[in-house]
Amino acid sequence: MKRPNILFIMADQMAAPLLPFYAPSPIKVPNLSRLAAEGVVFDSAYCNSPLCAPSRFTLVSGQLPSKIGAYDNAADFPADVPTYAHYLRRLGYRTALSGKMHFCGPDQLHGYEERLTSDIYPADYGWAVNWDETDVRPSWYHNMSSVLQAGPCVRTNQLDFDEEVVFKARQYLYDHVRDNADQPFCLTVSLTHPHDPYTIPAEYWDRYEDVDIPLPRQRFADAEQDPHSQRLLKVIDLWGKPLPEEKIREARRAYFGACSYVDDQIGALLKTLTDCHLEQDTIVVFSGDHGDMLGERGLWYKMHWFEMAARVPLLVHAPGRFQAHRVSQSVSTVDLLPTLVDLAGGTLERNLPLDGRSLLPHLRGEGGHDGVLGEYMAEGTTSPLMMIRRGPYKFIYSEEDPCLLFDLANDPQELENLATSPDHQALLAVFLDEARVRWDIPTIAEATLASQRRRRFVADALTHGRLKSWDHQPFVDASQQYMRNHIDLDDLERRARFPQP
Repeated sequence: MKRPNILFIMADQMAAPLLPFYAPSPIKVPNLSRLAAEGVVFDSAYCNSPLCAPSRFTLVSGQLPSKIGAYDNAADFPADVPTYAHYLRRLGYRTALSGKMHFCGPDQLHGYEERLTSDIYPADYGWAVNWDETDVRPSWYHNMSSVLQAGPCVRTNQLDFDEEVVFKARQYLYDHVRDNADQPFCLTVSLTHPHDPYTIPAEYWDRYEDVDIPLPRQRFADAEQDPHSQRLLKVIDLWGKPLPEEKIREARRAYFGACSYVDDQIGALLKTLTDCHLEQDTIVVFSGDHGDMLGERGLWYKMHWFEMAARVPLLVHAPGRFQAHRVSQSVSTVDLLPTLVDLAGGTLERNLPLDGRSLLPHLRGEGGHDGVLGEYMAEGTTSPLMMIRRGPYKFIYSEEDPCLLFDLANDPQELENLATSPDHQALLAVFLDEARVRWDIPTIAEATLASQRRRRFVADALTHGRLKSWDHQPFVDASQQYMRNHIDLDDLERRARFPQP
């Protein structure tokens, strides 16, 4: 029996709590809403590190950041770490990536047979965090220009990228059905929207012309924030600089438009599946790398464990295999590797490390695990900041900052820190004991700092002399494209047509 095709679509920085299939929302995403209505939706899915590269390395490998050195956005992703692409290749899949994965280091494939585009972000070590100078704000950190310059546009760097990503992905599907239809594929399509900057063409800006764009529900004075949030305000250059309300509203409107843009790209991919008669044999998985605070609690972007930054969309659309339903238990993107292997009919290697657990029982409606572990060692930290999510509770753990404990069932806005509640000291002690058994913070901190120092040294050294870029260079053999004199014209036209006459 032929293994199912897998189309794995990712959005960058899409905050799950704002999407209409999770809560009432003005965001217009009809294609995703249809997939959600027909598929299995995970209501409590999280990233395992609220930053692009660490989250993605964890997602593709099924291992937590500290296990694979995924410390920050310039962390080297070792070539010998198995990914879902390695697993699926061994099962006979064609594996391809179109779009962003933010791989850092000289290996830019990590199991994918081919990458159809370059990456939008650099592959070098230039964005390494520096715990040796925690009070120095590097020039490449986020600032508030994304908000202050929010509004409609004609063109952006991100539009250039995503339109190539989708074009190349659709072309891959056309080529597959014409040339390799008997071999299963796993195509990963990774868009960079709705990631800031908060600007989008007028077509999408205008979709929200008559929409009441909600402002953030919760705001805190700088001095009222937890210590990590205070550091983040300084990281993004917002400390002591209140934003005009109108710019906040415009940034959120542009973000909503960018979500609609992502939805249109997904619609184009789904149409291509249908046009190529692939929709019945293809499992569609949709998720993301982290969310965006979008001004909630006075914070922007990601880099914290609050719901807006840490929760991600996750749905699996395969109506012929799984009945539509919702999953309430907490899961995370570290679970995707074993899930994709299960969906492909493969088995995991018992002697290889793995932190994720398959979501297949959840997909079948048989129940499953409820628990998420998170690790963050990047911008805004001075030591590791960890998270445990289980049942109604979220526990945020640091040995340098006061712990945070929230009951999300009764306090979804995360306003009451139960770590200071006398009635919850026993529960706090249980979480704290588990965290200290699970994580050797001094060892992780030492490894993080050592990696930062190595990468800063190497990055500086590589600026001297001749530059050898690690950025992926997609190869196109023009001699085999379109019409060429060494290819029979009638045969070429026949093979290029679908369906064939």
